[in-house]
Parts: sequence; structure tokens; C-alpha cells
Amino acid sequence: MKFPPLIRWLVVAVAMVAASAFAVSVQAGAWWSLADVEIGPFGSRQCFGGDCRPAGMGWIQGSERWARTGIATWAAGLMAMLVLIVLAGAVAAGRIPRLAARTALVAIAVALIASTAFVLGYPGVNGASVDRGIFLYAGGIVLGLVAAIAVLRRPR
Repeated sequence: MKFPPLIRWLVVAVAMVAASAFAVSVQAGAWWSLADVEIGPFGSRQCFGGDCRPAGMGWIQGSERWARTGIATWAAGLMAMLVLIVLAGAVAAGRIPRLAARTALVAIAVALIASTAFVLGYPGVNGASVDRGIFLYAGGIVLGLVAAIAVLRRPR
């Protein structure tokens, strides 16, 4: 049974917002910030006078495992983004993409596990505060689950 048009486009919008939240959180979203320094899952950036340069993760004094969970978080976020775009495209085409929805659930679960390990393993930097990246990633998880579950709850 197909989605009614309003529900169909609502599911598409939710999936695309979730995909965008994942993409922005891992590519441009700082997870922690300190003055002119941003720390994210793929590394850190230092900006001085409008000139931003990548700084790596070594200066944070985190473990190698923590740095690897950052890369896993980055990769899981991008994979969840990709699967949610596929889900949105299939729903927009008028299909009920159950396989894409189940794949999205798996991708989101992996993203949740990786990001939890990354956040819990954060060694802490004096004066650093939580920034937008964590909230965008969490929003991507929640909205992605909503979109995938909406597809799976649709009767055959």
C-alpha cells in the first residue's frame, strides 16, 4: 500500500533533513570548541584571523582508540547519510523501500555506537564546550529512525 501524498513527502523531508544533519555534523560541525579551535570526529581546525588550518588530533592527548572512533563516527555518519538519501529517493518515487529502511536502521545503529564511543572517550580539553556537531548528529539519528520506521510500518 502506497503512502498518501502528504505523508510520502513528509517522510522524504524527514529523511533528507536527517541525511543533511549527518553530513553537516561530520564535515562542518564542530563537536567541541575552544576559542578559535574546533574539534570534530575527523580532526580539529584552528582558525586565527580568518585563516583556518587542519590541526589533527595529536594535540588533544587522546588515545589512538579515541582517534579511531572519531574516524568510525565520521564514516558511519556519511554512510547513514547515503542510505537515508536512497530511502528518500525511493519514497519520493512512490515505492515502499523496506530494504533501504532496514539498511538505514543498521547504519544508524552503527553511527550511534561509534559516536557514543567517541563522545565517552573524549579526553577533555580545558575550557572546551560542547558544540553543534553533537546535536546535529543526534538529530540525524532521531530523524533517521523516524523516517525508517515510518517506511517499515507501512502495510504491504
